[in-house]
Amino acid sequence: MTDNVSATGGTEVSVPVVAVVLAGGTGSRLYPASRSDRPKQFLPLVGEKSLLEGTVSRARDVADEVVVVTREEYTAGVRDRVPDADVLVEPAGRDTGPALLYATHYASERYGDCVVLALPSDHLVGEGFAPAVRRGVGVAAAEDRLITFGVEPTRPETGYGYIEPAAPTPAAPTTTETTETDTGSDPAWKPVQSFHEKPDVETAESYVAAGHYWNAGLFAWRPEVFLDAAATSPLADLLDALRSASDLSGDHSDVVSGDHSGVESDGHSDVTTSDHPDVTAAFEATESVSVDHAIFEGADDVAVVPVAFPWDDVGSWDALERVLDADGTGNVAGEDVTLRTLDAADNVVAADGAHVSLVGVSDLAVVAWDDRVLVVPKERAQDVKRLVRSLEARGEF
Repeated sequence: MTDNVSATGGTEVSVPVVAVVLAGGTGSRLYPASRSDRPKQFLPLVGEKSLLEGTVSRARDVADEVVVVTREEYTAGVRDRVPDADVLVEPAGRDTGPALLYATHYASERYGDCVVLALPSDHLVGEGFAPAVRRGVGVAAAEDRLITFGVEPTRPETGYGYIEPAAPTPAAPTTTETTETDTGSDPAWKPVQSFHEKPDVETAESYVAAGHYWNAGLFAWRPEVFLDAAATSPLADLLDALRSASDLSGDHSDVVSGDHSGVESDGHSDVTTSDHPDVTAAFEATESVSVDHAIFEGADDVAVVPVAFPWDDVGSWDALERVLDADGTGNVAGEDVTLRTLDAADNVVAADGAHVSLVGVSDLAVVAWDDRVLVVPKERAQDVKRLVRSLEARGEF
């Protein structure tokens, strides 16, 4: 837990840190392991623990409270895997923007002045996470800024978005109006110039050469800073509904309440759902939008905190060759796979307990899960999401 957080090793601030773990997505590019009733965050892709369990464990190292935001149908699965975390149920799935507004409003009402630390539930993170995140939390506590964590890239990756830091501000004469914070010269953070979508190879190479960072979807902010930014964003109507409901009830209890209907009391932490009709209606009327597009790209005071811990979003099957060891011919297999090959090289194989043989093939991802089999060239692993859309249309996902 983190009662005292220092941004740069200097003045300490005392605020509760509330980790908000986003666990409402499906991770459709990891079909057929991920399905409509078994999202990516429930999978133990590397090791015995699920990605969600690993995320909550990391969050416990830096946060005083952990709240998992998810959809109603995933609630039981979340509670089974992380029974010590509180669960906040979204009224409707609308991407990370509405989910994080909902969670930030909840944190503000329940915990007051705090720092919200937003974490995806389905990424792999290596050593160095805790000290780097504590540094960013300290910046969020001390500055009136929205914080994004920028991972220092190790390659020109086309599957990630990028964060462009602003050019350093020239040194200015010291006056009573000019401080280290004003010039952005604090080594813990840099002002953000712009966010960039996933690039092509040539553009990715230029981003890396220019000192841009990977956008890992990791954020921190004080609730009042985030809510102020949301007031002039595409999420303004949802924010108005949340605030109006709070004004009517006098606290957060009528906006998000501990509704345990259908859930046995078995020592788990709270499950919180919205029972306010105006909030539910506003949520359902809100367009799906990421927090990047809804808040960060339009905000003036955004800072990036550079981090260098190992990180991978494991967003598609080809990612396994980055996080698992290969055999002598470049083939990578998951832990539950017995792999036999003949003249086969540079393949990725994943399964939930299967004996797989490959002959004369290369650069494929071969996945067998339940009664489903997927075979796709690694270079087209991102296109699995398009396949899933067609499966959904047929009711087969």
